[in-house]
Amino acid sequence: MKPAVDVVYRDFDSSAALNDIITKKLEKLSRYTDQIVHSRVVLDTPHHHKHKGKQFRASIELDIVGHPLAITQNDESIHVAVRDAFSSAERKIKQLVARQRNTR
Repeated sequence: MKPAVDVVYRDFDSSAALNDIITKKLEKLSRYTDQIVHSRVVLDTPHHHKHKGKQFRASIELDIVGHPLAITQNDESIHVAVRDAFSSAERKIKQLVARQRNTR
């Protein structure tokens, strides 16, 4: 089952390259579990820090049957923030699947 995905850009223009990366990463996550019902990815620039420079935030919200999952990563590069957020989501999904397997 292919999960529905919403990609939201806040405070900057959308990018076809980022959309492709996000779609590929979500397909990879769906290999670990087929219970992802809906996913939402929000990309924004939360604050303009005086000392840290421009920061980007990648937030992923996954609706997995019985277990909603939310991950947020900040970085100076939007691509790095997306990569790190999906890496964290992959780890959490693997833990969730292993936990479900152990309880059965």
